[in-house]
Amino acid sequence: QVQLGESGGGLVQAGGSLRHSCEGTGCTFSTDAMGWVRQGPWKGREFVASISGSGAVYYADSVKGRFTIHRENAKNTEYLQMNSLKPEDTAIYYCAAKNSPLFSIWVSVYDYDYWGQGTQVTVSS
Repeated sequence: QVQLGESGGGLVQAGGSLRHSCEGTGCTFSTDAMGWVRQGPWKGREFVASISGSGAVYYADSVKGRFTIHRENAKNTEYLQMNSLKPEDTAIYYCAAKNSPLFSIWVSVYDYDYWGQGTQVTVSS
């Protein structure tokens, strides 16, 4: 059974930084595509970033240049480094995984098969 365990998140002032981690168990982590999705107050889920098994990355325009996704396959863990945070980044952040061809990357919230429990990020102005 695939499980994704998240850590990170918290409360930070605008302009600050936070880092999320997501460890996968029960999956072929080294080849699975991984991603991050968020859900803000009174909003639907929004794609944030994704990384293929081969290491290719893709970002939503709203976070490009501020957020960085990367993975350490030896640790079965992916990370989301969030810099220059804005109040509009306030949301519950979910990591996600998908069984995928090595070079494929997925940019829709509907693409993913497995989800973490979500962690809250609050950015104060």
